[in-house]
Amino acid sequence: MSGKNKSAYPFYIIAGTLLCLVALSLVQNSFSFNDFTTRPLDLLADIRKDAPVAPEDTDADSALIAADSPDTTAIATDSAKITAIPDPDHLHNFATYTGIINYLPPEGADSTVKAGLEHFLLALDELKAKKRKKVRIAYFGDSMIEGDLITEDLRDSLQHLFGGEGVGFVPVTSVVAGFRTTITHTFSKDWKDYSYKQLPPPNLFLGISGHTFIPGESSWIRYQPVKKRGLNRFAQVSLLYGPVSSGNISVNNKAYALSGQRAVNKLSLQLDSAQQVMIRWAGGSAAPFYGVCFEGDTGVYVDNYSFRGISGIELGKLSGQLLQQMQSEHPYDLIVLHYGANVLWKPELTDYKWYGSPMKKVLDSLRNDLPNASFLVISTADKSYKKSGNYVTAPGVTALLKVQHELAKEHGAAYWNLYAAMGGENSMIRWVEGDPVLANKDYTHFNRQGAARVGALLYKAMMDEYKQLVHE
Repeated sequence: MSGKNKSAYPFYIIAGTLLCLVALSLVQNSFSFNDFTTRPLDLLADIRKDAPVAPEDTDADSALIAADSPDTTAIATDSAKITAIPDPDHLHNFATYTGIINYLPPEGADSTVKAGLEHFLLALDELKAKKRKKVRIAYFGDSMIEGDLITEDLRDSLQHLFGGEGVGFVPVTSVVAGFRTTITHTFSKDWKDYSYKQLPPPNLFLGISGHTFIPGESSWIRYQPVKKRGLNRFAQVSLLYGPVSSGNISVNNKAYALSGQRAVNKLSLQLDSAQQVMIRWAGGSAAPFYGVCFEGDTGVYVDNYSFRGISGIELGKLSGQLLQQMQSEHPYDLIVLHYGANVLWKPELTDYKWYGSPMKKVLDSLRNDLPNASFLVISTADKSYKKSGNYVTAPGVTALLKVQHELAKEHGAAYWNLYAAMGGENSMIRWVEGDPVLANKDYTHFNRQGAARVGALLYKAMMDEYKQLVHE
């Protein structure tokens, strides 16, 4: 064979390779192995009129790595406000999308009601521009967030970017006080605790945390700061309590008188850089206590309202008068509703009408009593149960996701699919059995490290929306 013919071989090899690659680009060519999926090869992507969007990466680690790269398809924005899409499901499959979906208010809603997270994101922007002093989040949940899990990391990240110091609201007593690491909290055992489980008498209001505490003759509470960034001192401290004609307390041996007939009264305490807050009941007419707030002069504050064993329906027991006056004394810009673990009590149950109908009434009521706040519905996490000797995602999980999504959509709230964000089907198995271990052996609850991961994922999702709003 001549040298002239041999010199043409490289050309034929290259041309043949290109033809093969172009041919592959015309068909679906990605493949999966275990939890890894290759990205599709497409040499023609740049010249297509409608280039396909790469599939979402739902792996939690990838989401954290991409924290500074927001998905700009999530919501259309202009320089003044978010423009939520009436039905963004045609852009995002709510069951698999890992970002936050924002919905428009329902038809007939007051013109001041903003879409999805719009009010909250604009409040953050005003805070950063020093046009306001504080932004507050009320984060409601069950045992998934008790002990300040998830909220601790969300709060720390938000305060790092937008300022603020302090753990926010802390109840008078707590079953997980010894487990919480963001404040040292001890108390006497003679407080009477009314709650969702045992409602107070008609003349008392149930506090926003689901608790109202009545002091005994020698009741006391002690709070001490911890050695963590933003939590190592007490700056501004205030006591929230209910209607009382005359009551007396001492705070670090300084006397204070309690009075006020509103559902929510607020007493600011003068501390002079104290390293603890010691509150003692000193007599008078029995005063209903709600809790103590620890904040700074400015910044973002996340109040953890955890209540073990509830589904979220219990929030309907809160008085509208109390919520409205709470918003006057201690206003919130974002209400987070994070439930699901206690709804999935029967793993193979898939009909959740019994849950969706009363939760719709709860959201109707909360929207009415807190009209200017943004609302964020966080879906259930994955939950696994043993079937035929193996752990698998409970069938009820995807059924509940649909109900929670519809609640957000109907009420013009924002929706974040935690199930998808943590990896979707059977992801709880990987969180329990992986390295590092991120969840407990009940295949339901996150451990502290897993909760930190969820807090980081939620912060990323929020900041993706914020970056689009301000065009960073």
